[in-house]
Amino acid sequence: MKALVVGCGYLGQRVARLWQTAGAEVHVVTRSKERAREFAAQGFLPLVAEIMASDSLVNLPQVDSVLFAVGYDRNSSVPIGEVYAPGLANVLDSLPAGTGRVIYISSTGVYGPAEGEWVDELTPPNPQRAGGHASLAAEQVLAAQQIGASSVILRLAGIYGSGRIPYLDKLRAGEPLAVPSEGWLNLIHVDDAAEVVLAACRWAESCKLNSGPEVFCVSDGSPVVRGDYYREVARLIGSAEPRFVSPSTDSPAALRARSDKRISNRKMMEILSIKLQHSKYREGLAAILAG
Repeated sequence: MKALVVGCGYLGQRVARLWQTAGAEVHVVTRSKERAREFAAQGFLPLVAEIMASDSLVNLPQVDSVLFAVGYDRNSSVPIGEVYAPGLANVLDSLPAGTGRVIYISSTGVYGPAEGEWVDELTPPNPQRAGGHASLAAEQVLAAQQIGASSVILRLAGIYGSGRIPYLDKLRAGEPLAVPSEGWLNLIHVDDAAEVVLAACRWAESCKLNSGPEVFCVSDGSPVVRGDYYREVARLIGSAEPRFVSPSTDSPAALRARSDKRISNRKMMEILSIKLQHSKYREGLAAILAG
């Protein structure tokens, strides 16, 4: 098997390692020559390219599966809407004939406010924030391409894992958190998310998917009230009960909280036959923060 990872970051690197462990030939795209040398030392086949520069993508390899997991650089002067869909379009246009499928990492941010109700793949998208609009636009780019028929869209809940627990330093310092304490938080441990990517590839191959892109919501299926989540983090690190202050109404934290939805993972669990390592946030946090 041959695979290509575009966006070899927090999630993409884990997927690349899993593919490599399974015996795949893994190609990775990076913008940095230094990172390319690091990836080569790890046994990957790096290509220095920039998704916004189509001429840099002319040598993409023919592979069985492509993971597009590009994150947004919040320090960038380019709006997110000018990165996700155009960048994915450039990659799709540059893929050689015979490429098997694309796994696109989208976001549950494509859904709108749900007043605490459950949301699944049949819920109509209604993004309220720039990231959700950008993710949905990229989904539509994939759906419009021929390769979309054999591809999969994974709408991920909030990824957490080692090095990715929000406000950890503030909790340790006993500082107030400028986040709402109410509203549902939907999560997926990064290691579970990586396993879902591989499972989606196996499923698409086994059923010879040709009516896609098939959409899956990816979460642990156990939403938690935001305040309870941060209280559990504080307990695990031995800090005082967190204090919450209201964030500004237009802050990312406030906008996320207003969506107030619970993400169902039933389709993912049933069709992809996933066995989550961390099906409860308490288990995942304990594994990360132990000691």
